[in-house]
Amino acid sequence: MIAKAHLSCYIAYMDYSRIITADPAVRSGKPTIRDTRMTVSDVLEYLAGGMSEDEILSDFPYLTRDDIRACLAFAAERERRILSAAP
Repeated sequence: MIAKAHLSCYIAYMDYSRIITADPAVRSGKPTIRDTRMTVSDVLEYLAGGMSEDEILSDFPYLTRDDIRACLAFAAERERRILSAAP
């Protein structure tokens, strides 16, 4: 287990705001990768299901590695917000 003090050196913040967008007219407002109908949860489910970044990029050539990393950064930030709001 990594001690909390050492964790800060592994946390890299990515500005995903230009990559991850939410438009009520696209996929019911779910967070999506800009200019696509691919949701953050789609990408996370592919990764959780065992697909590698290379496999995702091969199956969806309009995505980039930065798009995948933006999805991970978005999910990590959402998790941090949920945990910080918990009583």
